[in-house]
Amino acid sequence: METLTHFINDTVDFYKWSLTIADKRVEKWPLMESPMPTLAISSLYLLFLWLGPKYMQHREPFQLRKTLIVYNFSMVILNFYIFKELYLGSRAAGYSYRCQPVNYSDDVNEVRIASALWWYYISKGVEYLDTVFFILRKKFNQVSFLHVYHHCTMFILWWIGIKWVAGGQSFFGAHINAAIHVLMYLYYGLAAFGPKIQKYLWWKKYLTIIQMIQFHVTIGHAGHSLYIDCDFPHWMHWALICYAITFIILFANFYYRTYRHQPRRDGSVKGGKAIANGVSEEINSRVEENGRKPKKGRAKHE
Repeated sequence: METLTHFINDTVDFYKWSLTIADKRVEKWPLMESPMPTLAISSLYLLFLWLGPKYMQHREPFQLRKTLIVYNFSMVILNFYIFKELYLGSRAAGYSYRCQPVNYSDDVNEVRIASALWWYYISKGVEYLDTVFFILRKKFNQVSFLHVYHHCTMFILWWIGIKWVAGGQSFFGAHINAAIHVLMYLYYGLAAFGPKIQKYLWWKKYLTIIQMIQFHVTIGHAGHSLYIDCDFPHWMHWALICYAITFIILFANFYYRTYRHQPRRDGSVKGGKAIANGVSEEINSRVEENGRKPKKGRAKHE
């Protein structure tokens, strides 16, 4: 018990010290003053993962087609806004793609970049709805470890990023990821319209490949920054490299199971399953949902 008490006290003292070097520009921004709101939202998300399937177990699935269309195209707009703001802000601030330390000043371009990164963090919280929609539609098999791991960790880790490094090298990964999410949510939004549109969506397989390329580029960028001793927290670079490696392993396993190993079944969608919000087989689920009628019962409408 005494050891645990010391550990807790040391952790609290370390956190208090870390606040002295946090980004003062963002401390009063929504959700940024304390980690508790982010942790509370993430805890509710995990609680819903447990209770949601129990609640839906004996109920008919919701269709949510209109909701999905509105949601996905809203995410396209949000991610495009983030991408645009990071691109224009970094260009105006003269950012380097090789090494860019954090500038904690109130320069208009630096604040613009910090604001865009904050919106990126918010978007990761909004993406929890991906899982909510899966469960409400009783697509429980789509809520894989990869799906949950991706959604839950990104929201929490980006709170840390915004709190301490809302600028500098942080813009690179968010910039790339926002662009990819524009393509992904555009795909999901179009797929939600049904078979008439789905037959033209031939590029679902390549979204997974683009994601894996993204992680390799991110590792290369962080590794280069470490090599040239860029004035950016080295521990964040190492954490990013380790984090990206976990995604490469999980995505490679998903890609192999989906496109290389899984035998073709009668009635399956040509090309195999596709990714769901970047991390699982949602597209295939949506194609089945919008292209066929359920075998038993009727789905609830909005």
